[in-house]
Amino acid sequence: MNIEVVKSKIHKVRVTEANLQYVGSITIDEDLMMASNIIEHEKVQVVNINNGERFETYVIKGEAGSGVICLNGPAARKVAVDDIVIIISYASMDFEEAKSFKPSFIFPDTKTNSII
Repeated sequence: MNIEVVKSKIHKVRVTEANLQYVGSITIDEDLMMASNIIEHEKVQVVNINNGERFETYVIKGEAGSGVICLNGPAARKVAVDDIVIIISYASMDFEEAKSFKPSFIFPDTKTNSII
């Protein structure tokens, strides 16, 4: 039996941009992606602490060290610049494997979106 478990989480990061005129996705600083074990084009859930919105999209790699967290396309309507969001990815794995799996959680500085 396979179950879905949290694979990666960027806990509380600040939205720096919202670009409605883009195809769709979330742009994430490459440093944050690497630290949280999230890859480009991976599906993620975004949870907006400010307004309670929860939605899914996919990741686009942003410039390393830029602190960028940009919601693109229709997802831009779900956030405002300076909102605090949590970004979560999940993995499907065997039940027994999941018991010992250790997800990657990071807790960036919400002012700069840099890794503490």
